[in-house]
Amino acid sequence: MSHQRCKTGSVTLLEPSPAHGPATRSALVEALARAAAGVRLDADDAAALLTATGPDLEALLDLASVARDAGLEAAGRAGTITYSRKVFVPLTTLCRDRCHYCVFVDTPSQLQKLHKPAFMSPEQVLTVVRQGQALGCKEALLTLGDRPEERWPEARAWLDEHGFASTIDYVGHIARLITAETGLLAHLNPGVMTADELRVLRPTAPSMGMMLETTSRRLFEEPGQVHYGSPDKDPAVRLAVIDDAGSARVPFTTGILVGIGETLSDRAESLVAIRDAHERHTVAGQGHVQEVIVQNFRAKPRTAMRGVADADLVEYVAAVAVARLVMGPEMRIQVPPNLSDPTELDLLVRAGADDWGGVSPLTADHVNPERPWPHLDDLAARTADLGFVLRERLTAHPEFVRDAGTWIDPALHGAVAALADAESGLAETKGRAQRPETSRSLSERSETKGRAQRPETSRSLSERSETKGRAQRPGIASGAARAASDPLALSDDEWVALLTATGDDLGALAAAADDVRRYTVGEAVSLVVNRNLTSSGLRAHPTGEPGTYTLDDVEAIAADAWDLGATELCVQGMLPASEDPVGYLAIARAVKTAAPGLHLHAYRPQDVTDLAERGGLGLDGALAALRDAGVDTIPGTGVKVLSERVRGLVAPGDLEIDRWIAAITAAHRAGFRSTSVLFYGHVETAHERIAHLRRLRSLQDAATIAAAGGGFTEFVPIPLPGAAGGVSLVAGRSALDEHRAMVAVSRLLLSGSIPHVQIPWTRVGQGAAAELLQSGGDDLGGTLLDGRVKPEAGIEHGLELPATDAAAIAARLFRPFRLRTTDYGTPAARTPAPRTPARGAE
Repeated sequence: MSHQRCKTGSVTLLEPSPAHGPATRSALVEALARAAAGVRLDADDAAALLTATGPDLEALLDLASVARDAGLEAAGRAGTITYSRKVFVPLTTLCRDRCHYCVFVDTPSQLQKLHKPAFMSPEQVLTVVRQGQALGCKEALLTLGDRPEERWPEARAWLDEHGFASTIDYVGHIARLITAETGLLAHLNPGVMTADELRVLRPTAPSMGMMLETTSRRLFEEPGQVHYGSPDKDPAVRLAVIDDAGSARVPFTTGILVGIGETLSDRAESLVAIRDAHERHTVAGQGHVQEVIVQNFRAKPRTAMRGVADADLVEYVAAVAVARLVMGPEMRIQVPPNLSDPTELDLLVRAGADDWGGVSPLTADHVNPERPWPHLDDLAARTADLGFVLRERLTAHPEFVRDAGTWIDPALHGAVAALADAESGLAETKGRAQRPETSRSLSERSETKGRAQRPETSRSLSERSETKGRAQRPGIASGAARAASDPLALSDDEWVALLTATGDDLGALAAAADDVRRYTVGEAVSLVVNRNLTSSGLRAHPTGEPGTYTLDDVEAIAADAWDLGATELCVQGMLPASEDPVGYLAIARAVKTAAPGLHLHAYRPQDVTDLAERGGLGLDGALAALRDAGVDTIPGTGVKVLSERVRGLVAPGDLEIDRWIAAITAAHRAGFRSTSVLFYGHVETAHERIAHLRRLRSLQDAATIAAAGGGFTEFVPIPLPGAAGGVSLVAGRSALDEHRAMVAVSRLLLSGSIPHVQIPWTRVGQGAAAELLQSGGDDLGGTLLDGRVKPEAGIEHGLELPATDAAAIAARLFRPFRLRTTDYGTPAARTPAPRTPARGAE
């Protein structure tokens, strides 16, 4: 295949020759002229535009940008890109379809191996949604498989046991419950719905959605194609749902999926079909399709399409632009920001996108678990870099909120008004809206209408995880359930009771914590490819002492780590008093000189304080200098337990607790993200462990209020070295059970605050690490590459966890594995480039 280079914005694209039989040059030129003149485009025009490359693609993007800008100006929000702050609720992962690209769905046997229920219980749903509410979320996205009870007896049995006629019936119940209990608004995505089901669900949610994906019948009817064997992917059926949603006056989200085997003509026809359905149901100039998602295919492991290339970037960008021109200026065109690399977002905005969709500060993208959401601070900054302001909207777009009398059921008017800005129809962000008074009666009606009361069937997390035939202490079981639902509701004594649980009680605690992990950060087990470097070893001149090195060696170490595939270099440790404190900055500069793309995770609060004091910079000055030198994030280590009593007994050389807190607070205030730790198993009490976790939560709260982008990304509970793992809190409790209790309590107490719990495999071993990943953990830390240059200069050298071994651990747990960046993003694809050999590499 021949390629040509096309510069578009700041991204250089490798452009494949069109593979679908391109339209003639004259057809493309004519279609561009028609688009420029504002003529209504047909499917032939759209298909021609989809072939645009080179200068023609540039012209297409310019037209799309102009159309988008005109639409935003007409809507009264020029220069704005919107998003919805949401919590993702995967109500069930059972499904009757067999799509060849999907990793969202499970079979009943897979659920059994994962210890997952057929459906999330009301308690589980509210546990997640309440945490999202605390983080300012206003949308609860209910996503699930299509009609699983029609394929799986286990789904039918669960619905029968709990008193629901169908999955759709349960969706409506949960949507009512969410709004009644939390005030959040549900967005329903249950797949294919009948006209009657749409009408029944309308009072439960202000918006619904279902991707059209494609109008291609070939992909549905031909054996081996992506939708073959999936009855709900019949294009005719899906188009009927979009039409029925219009008839029911439901604000509706739909869109196309790019790169699943469809032709350019299929894409064009799909976009025109969505537009036509939208226009058939126009009321006072407003159709019912509130946004069109243009989503790029991303291959997933363990699927039939795992070997298929991701959607081509040029084709994807062209599809976004054509969607804009086909749908017109007034339509919102959404592109999921987590499915593209950050450097590609400018192309998508140039192509006419004006909405990022739902982004969660709490939950994973359970449909794309390998692609985490961007941090909202980062997304706002990136949006600003592109010349736009990021504004929060509700699940129903502003046009529908402002005309609620037409588009939103009266039962929801109060709930929508409570969260909306009255003037713009966007989300009210100045203060937390109160739940409307009518929501409780709405919930009560949904509890009683058509079914008996069933307090015993909405079982708690601890009851659900109970081992059959064995009893648990009621206090521990109920405490674990309460901790999962509201971690701030428990007293210190109640947390200590959980931390000292044994036997079946500990099993219930671990299961509750693992449920919280599953329904917030998701199933993925993550790992960063990194190397350690102990900054204490820096010397101005070679000394020959073991573990020491010079700045020349630093460059060689960084270059070697990059060449071995590392994305992070972790540097920590105080410089000797004999070394100039400017060495901290020199190390950072040397790393960035040798490997500019390497993320530098460097310097504990104690190290920063040393630079601040000996360098005469002060904390803020030291942090600014470190940022300028190339430090990206900060290790929150150098403390055992946030207790002066403990520090004085076991680590008197550590930074005093108040000074450690001052340094980490200053780092967060300066916009640095950091890790957090607890070293346990020495002289600390259970109450001191709980106080430590609570203090970390309060520090995270302060970082959130500061709104500088800083804060803790993860928590690492680290036991003392040795086979016994330190001193147990409970006499006779095994080391593994000590770790399980610590990890589980950490997950529960920090949930909704610090998202990730990392398992220190170097301390507990890989076998125990797998067990702890089932007790609330979701991350394995780093590979800890030794490297080929001075491996002894890194702490824990001699210990490595190859990515293949980490992936094998995840596979044994039937969980997906993903490589991550230091701050839990997705590593960018690398393009090898020639580089001058670093000094000291010989």
